[in-house]
Amino acid sequence: MAQEKAGRRLVLWRHGRTAWNVENRAQGQLDVPLDEVGREQAKRSARHLADLSPVGVWSSDLERCLDTARELTTLLGTEPRVDPRLREYDVGMRGGLTFEEFRDAHPQVHERFFSDPDYHVPGAEHPAEVVARVSEALRDVAAAIEPGEVAVVAGHGAALVSGLLGFFGAPSSLAQMFAGMDNCAWAVLHEHPARGWQIVDYNARDLPAEQSLEGNPDGPG
Repeated sequence: MAQEKAGRRLVLWRHGRTAWNVENRAQGQLDVPLDEVGREQAKRSARHLADLSPVGVWSSDLERCLDTARELTTLLGTEPRVDPRLREYDVGMRGGLTFEEFRDAHPQVHERFFSDPDYHVPGAEHPAEVVARVSEALRDVAAAIEPGEVAVVAGHGAALVSGLLGFFGAPSSLAQMFAGMDNCAWAVLHEHPARGWQIVDYNARDLPAEQSLEGNPDGPG
């Protein structure tokens, strides 16, 4: 058992709630701040993650992630290591819109978006691009820590799931197997001495259920 605990660990942590999460409004790479609930979520989950004694906290450069990450680094006496590769999907013309507003403003694009799995919205980032950049960032974080150490990565729900799949070399189609990450929930990847990296926890949280389930966990946010 002692040998198993010597592996590295990555904690993939989604940012706290924003007002746009509540409105089911696509955020993508637009810089939307945490709301009051999101700030409280970040404070509460940061206290839990601090108990893991992470050696570093990496974060997307978007405000909602950085402010989430800073709740943890303040407790650790460090600063977030900012990496733009951890940003959320660029959602193109969907940015700032609810699905209803998207349908009304761009009915033909909306129809293709929901009927053609190979279609992506004009101006939006291709899923393969997100998989490549986020998984590369996760591998770099893993390479920066030593056996037995923990790193926390503050990111976005959809991008973290895509990056997780890329980290394991799994096809992007498997993303449908994962429920959307709740605001300020996290996944834990552990390096087993014989089997390599494994997912040992997913959508874990230290939050009241009525807070953790609010927002838009299934959309890029």
